[in-house]
Amino acid sequence: MTSLYKKNEICFALLWIGIYCVGMSLFDNLSKAIGLENSVSAVFALVASVFLFLWIRKSNLTEYFGLRKTTAPAKAFLFFIPLVVISLRNVWSGFSLNYGSVQLVCFIVKMLCVGFLEEIIFRGFLFRAMSKDNVKSAIIVSSVTFGIGHVINLLNGSGMNLADNIFQIIVAVFIGFLYVIIFYRGGSLIPCILSHGVLNSLSAFANSEAPETEVLIFRMVLLIVLVAGYALILLKTLPPKKATSEQ
Repeated sequence: MTSLYKKNEICFALLWIGIYCVGMSLFDNLSKAIGLENSVSAVFALVASVFLFLWIRKSNLTEYFGLRKTTAPAKAFLFFIPLVVISLRNVWSGFSLNYGSVQLVCFIVKMLCVGFLEEIIFRGFLFRAMSKDNVKSAIIVSSVTFGIGHVINLLNGSGMNLADNIFQIIVAVFIGFLYVIIFYRGGSLIPCILSHGVLNSLSAFANSEAPETEVLIFRMVLLIVLVAGYALILLKTLPPKKATSEQ
């Protein structure tokens, strides 16, 4: 693993994207097959998270991949208030308990680990590898790849329909853009990991009633405006420097 990383960081990132996407889809389906949703995939996500964290620490890459404090004070990030609002997006319409107790624990463990894994893989591995050649291209590819990766929800038996999945992909591209700006300008993935984990976990408590199409579109536009606006503010106000020093 270390030899591949040293030889080609982009191939290393793509390998982990493949492992993550295939593994989550496979183990989500296996969880359903045994009658306990998210159980096996939660174990997979937890094992993968621990493995990557230990590898990053052993390789002395914690700062390189943003597992540190931000280089700018919280005030420069508007005290992360817009990020908190975005993280609560799944409960904007109220609360609804969508799982039993055991399934809820499995789901939350899985979603917290997914927040860590996706940030490390897409913002850490992929963005850092590509940013050595072209930062703008790295930002775009990292954001778009992260969004498109959510098409897996059409293939893993989640029950999500095409319209909802397209909505999810569009929003994920914008949120991915915000997260990569926070990492690039602030030097830390920790706010992104926390926001991502909370955002995912709160879907367990999202209102299960399907909104009208007009309401859905309004919420999507509002979320995109909030995400894009916050990202642009950070681009204007945070110091224009790389997330970490080169290795």
